[in-house]
Amino acid sequence: MLKRPRSLLNRTRQGLVMLGCVAMLGATPWADPVLGWDREKLEASAAARSPRALAALRAMLQMVERASALPDERQRLTVINNFFNQRIAFRDDMEVWGVVDYWATPLELLDKGRGDCEDYAIAKYMSLLAAGVPQARLRMVYVRAQFQGRAQAHMVLAYYPQPEAEPLILDNINPDIRMASLRGDLTPVFSFNGEGLWTGVGGTTAGNPLVRLSLWRDLLAKAREEGF
Repeated sequence: MLKRPRSLLNRTRQGLVMLGCVAMLGATPWADPVLGWDREKLEASAAARSPRALAALRAMLQMVERASALPDERQRLTVINNFFNQRIAFRDDMEVWGVVDYWATPLELLDKGRGDCEDYAIAKYMSLLAAGVPQARLRMVYVRAQFQGRAQAHMVLAYYPQPEAEPLILDNINPDIRMASLRGDLTPVFSFNGEGLWTGVGGTTAGNPLVRLSLWRDLLAKAREEGF
């Protein structure tokens, strides 16, 4: 499960249609900028929100600096995964934002102290990029997760140490970083990062990928405004 597809061009006809749709969206909204911290701008953005946001942001910046100094990427995964899993309380978007689906920037997430699965995955993804993990090794993955006796739409972050390797899964439901083959509760649907969109094996019941691309574009615009 969650094996990295060799190429979207070699996938199903559905995958080819998705690729065409991504191309039609254009390069600018899909492309992921090189992420880095503009500390002064980030701190100003956080201070405008609340003292809590500023304190949490500074803790995140320090955590990412510590992670980036670690020689082993697996150690970086652990530090960043634990930071967000331990600091953020899981709540759905309707409770936090009053809407069905909202993608928060890491700063918005830290300010609220609450978020859903997408928010965890986004914050870990951006933090790992800033800690020096190559973008090609990271994908946000929509899955169907067996949780409390039923299948639910869920998002996790996958890390591929090598292009064809089995990924490690960073998750807020299961805080332990585990190989994908040990996560029999997850069925992949589609995955994406700043380089593209890949189909999975589970259909599209976890969400429309093109809707997610729009949310992704909006998220990146917000993050740039904040100083990422």
